[in-house]
Amino acid sequence: MTLTPEILAELKEDLLKEKSRIQIELEKIGKPTTAAGDYSTNFNEIGAGEDENASEVEEYTDNIALEANLEKQLKDLLEALDKMEAGTYGSCENCGTEIPLERLRAYPAAKTCIKC
Repeated sequence: MTLTPEILAELKEDLLKEKSRIQIELEKIGKPTTAAGDYSTNFNEIGAGEDENASEVEEYTDNIALEANLEKQLKDLLEALDKMEAGTYGSCENCGTEIPLERLRAYPAAKTCIKC
């Protein structure tokens, strides 16, 4: 099945909405760097006490893990949008077959078909 312009527009809208949501989440815990889709985690200083320092470190380490996960999702979304522009969206990166529409609707940034 070939992706029609209408379906591509629908999937692009989904990608852009998810991109916006992830960027909002990332901006809560960090700030963008000069690289596309890359953020630097904020280190919030709560105070000088031992308990406060422990809380700062715990929050920072939690945020680093969250940031890495969100950045990966954002990079996948950006890559999918680039593929749309290049006309290569919807093809499996491993075997080259068309990714089923149901999979793309469930996860528009999918890079591979179900088999791969």
